Amino acid sequence: MPDFNKMEHILPVGTLKIAALESCRELGEAVDRCLVSSRQKAGQKNPAVTKIPGYVSDSYLLDCHCPRFGTGEGKGHINDSVRGADLYILVDVCNYSLTYTVCGHENHMSPDNHYQDLKRIISAATGKAKRINVVMPFLYEGRQHKRTKRESLDCSLALQELVDMGVSNIITFDAHDPRVQNAIPLSGFDSFMPTYQFLKALLDSVEDFVIDNDHLMIISPDEGAMSRAVYFSNILGVDMGMFYKRRDYSTIVNGKNPIVAHEFLGDSVKGKDVIVVDDMISSGDSMLDVAKQIKERGAKRVFVCTTFGLFTDGFSKFDDYYEKGYITKVVTTNLNYRHPDLFTKPYYAEADMTQFLAVIIESLNHDETLSKVESPTDKINKLLTKVRR
Repeated sequence: MPDFNKMEHILPVGTLKIAALESCRELGEAVDRCLVSSRQKAGQKNPAVTKIPGYVSDSYLLDCHCPRFGTGEGKGHINDSVRGADLYILVDVCNYSLTYTVCGHENHMSPDNHYQDLKRIISAATGKAKRINVVMPFLYEGRQHKRTKRESLDCSLALQELVDMGVSNIITFDAHDPRVQNAIPLSGFDSFMPTYQFLKALLDSVEDFVIDNDHLMIISPDEGAMSRAVYFSNILGVDMGMFYKRRDYSTIVNGKNPIVAHEFLGDSVKGKDVIVVDDMISSGDSMLDVAKQIKERGAKRVFVCTTFGLFTDGFSKFDDYYEKGYITKVVTTNLNYRHPDLFTKPYYAEADMTQFLAVIIESLNHDETLSKVESPTDKINKLLTKVRR
C-alpha cells in the first residue's frame, strides 16, 4: 500500500467513494474491505490521517442501482451523497449472468447494456462529484480498436464519450491494444498488467515449479501478445518463443478471416514447463491449439495465463484437453465474472487482483505516482529471490 506516513502532506483529491455496479459488486466489496482495513491500520500508526473528513470509514461503497422499466429502458440511482467526492465507478462489461425483463421476456445483460448503465451512474454523479474515475477491467469494445476497412471505431468512440461526460481517469487491465488511449490524449488512461499475480498463482498452485532457463519457457500465442511475453521472459530470465496465426484472407467467417494454422518460432520446448500468456480466453480454440502443439513438441507441462477468462463456448474442450494432458493449469484473474463451474475444475487457478486494485485506487485518491504500481518488477524480483533461496 502507499506510504501512509506521508498522508498528512498528501491530502486526498476528495472523499473516497466507490460505486460498484451490480456487474462488479463482488469485486467492489472485496476492494472496499481492503481499503477499510488499510486505512484503519494507517489511522492507528498515524493519527493525523484520521483528521481528514471521511478518510477512515467502515465502508466506501455507495448505494447505487440501475432499475429497469417494463420496456427494458433503465435509469441510474445514487442514494448516497457524492458531493465533493473522488468517485470510482467499477463495471464489468462481460458479466452475462445478470438479466432484465423486456415486455415479459428475460434478456441477459450484454456489454452494451453494462456500458449504458455505466453512463447512467456517471450522469447521476456529474456536477456533484469532485472527480469521476471509471474502473473498467475489461475495456469495452477493446478488440474493436482500429479501422482497416469501412468499420466502426467503437472503443475510441466510447472513450471519447466518457471523457465528454466528465470522466477524468479510466483504469483498465491488459488492454487489447493500449494505443487506443490516443483517442483521448488529454485525459488519464492506465492499463495495468497482472504479471506478478500470474507468477504468484503458479507458485502457489503448482508443485516443483522451477524458474530458470533450463526448466521454463514463455510462449506468446500470437503477435499481439508479444509485449506481454517479452516482459515475462526478461524478468524471469528465461527463453521466449511465439506462434503466429496463418489466416485465410480470401474468406470471412463471423466478421474475421479464419485461422488456417498456428506456426511456431523459437527454440526447443522439449522437457520444459511452458507458460502461454495472453490477454483473454474467448472461445479458447486458438489457445488450446497452441497448447496442443507445444505439448506435441515435447513440453513437460503447459500453463495458460490470461487476464480474462471469458470461456464463451463453455469448458468442455478445456476438460478434454486437460484429461489428454495438453494443459496442466489455466490461470485467470478475478477481474471479470466467472461461471461457478469454473471453480470446480482441477486445472483452474485464480490470480487475485483485489489488493492490487485497492492500491491503484488509494494511490489515485492521493494523486501519488503510479509508476511503481504499473511496473511490478521490484515485487517480482523480491518474489524470485524468496523462491530461489
